[in-house]
Amino acid sequence: MSNFIGGIRFARSIVLIFLGTVSAMSCKAQVAPASTPQNQAQSGESGTSTDLFAMLGSDLDRPGWVPAANYNIGIGHTFAFLKKDPIGDEVTFGYTYESGGPAFWHSTTNSDTESLGIMKNFGLPKTKRVTGYTWVQLGLTSYTGSGLVQNRFYDGESAGAIVHFTDHSSIWIQETFNKIVTVPWYTTSSIGYTWSW
Repeated sequence: MSNFIGGIRFARSIVLIFLGTVSAMSCKAQVAPASTPQNQAQSGESGTSTDLFAMLGSDLDRPGWVPAANYNIGIGHTFAFLKKDPIGDEVTFGYTYESGGPAFWHSTTNSDTESLGIMKNFGLPKTKRVTGYTWVQLGLTSYTGSGLVQNRFYDGESAGAIVHFTDHSSIWIQETFNKIVTVPWYTTSSIGYTWSW
């Protein structure tokens, strides 16, 4: 449990640093000259935003497709200069806790993952209420509970849909293909709430 709490504290510190950076960038943007209607239209088209997300899911770990809980929290920010980038327009940081033992919600063997990612948001035909995204994440997974912490390289590749309720509130639904060095690949199905500003 102490490793889990330590991971949460580490993730919280990184999120606070990220928020501070984004706030500093926002303050610099606010010092710009007074906006004209043309500038307002351009900023609306740029669609930059910051997303704070919390997701719950279930892994289907191989071999044997054993179910396990997967909790994810993170933050992302879209950048206007990345809008035409084919890989992504939103840079993310996330912390994931996964139950790795026989218990679904929590076990003595688990993993903590810190990852950086790039997400590509795109519209779907005939709807503005639902959009799609792809998301590639790279990071470090730490296996704990065996008395020895083992660190492994992590690669997660996701595809999902966002159901927009308001400009600030949405639900993310995603499927992730996970690969950790020395561990067989596995998938994660997740649903989460996101607050954007």
